[in-house]
Amino acid sequence: MLELKNISLSVEDEFTGNGQKEILRDVSLTIETGKLVVVTGPNGGGKSTMAKMIAGILKPNQGQILLDGEDVTDLDITQRATRGISFAFQQPVRFKGITVRDLINLASGREISDCEACGYLKEVGLCARDYIDREVNASLSGGEIKRIEIATVMARKTKLTIFDEPEAGIDLWSFNNLIDVFKNLRKEINGSMLIISHQERILDIADEIIVIADGKVMARGKKEEVLPELLREDCQYCVGGKGRRVVQ
Repeated sequence: MLELKNISLSVEDEFTGNGQKEILRDVSLTIETGKLVVVTGPNGGGKSTMAKMIAGILKPNQGQILLDGEDVTDLDITQRATRGISFAFQQPVRFKGITVRDLINLASGREISDCEACGYLKEVGLCARDYIDREVNASLSGGEIKRIEIATVMARKTKLTIFDEPEAGIDLWSFNNLIDVFKNLRKEINGSMLIISHQERILDIADEIIVIADGKVMARGKKEEVLPELLREDCQYCVGGKGRRVVQ
């Protein structure tokens, strides 16, 4: 179980250079083990910042982050990874000189068989024969690199898996396949999934939806409770009640 207790983050205002800009303000929430939770809201509201804070890429100015009761607030990204947190970037990192096989082995923490590695690639819609020995470099398209990253996350099977806008930069076929991947991944791992997304089809597979805007939790609840309001053109979860739809 993941718990955020009164998390806040302020940074120097880069536009004015004067004072602090609040990114997250007193955010508290709990993500139960085995749940698929989707976080959505307007751009710039603090969603990705919160995800990076959970992963250990950023540190809060105040508050606590607990994983299964352990305070991990001061642990870095590597230490949190060993505790069982995986993070899939919006724009996956490329590694010149490292093959797809190498990356899957590193993610799993052991030398896995070609059959097992190929199974992960097949799950994300890639022909293993064409990809297993390719370098994870600029020769891969955005959709290909995204699917390879998801295959590595599947190989890790961690307590908490975080996806930051997994639909970004991928084609329609890849996106359609992505929905099935998330459904299968949920069955295979004994943990929780946290997905940052604006996509209705991803929100539709969630157990719970959390709406973040203006650095605050504006709403949270079961999909059936929250999604109908998000689909309204005059959605009231937006900053200041401006009423603009955030779901695509």
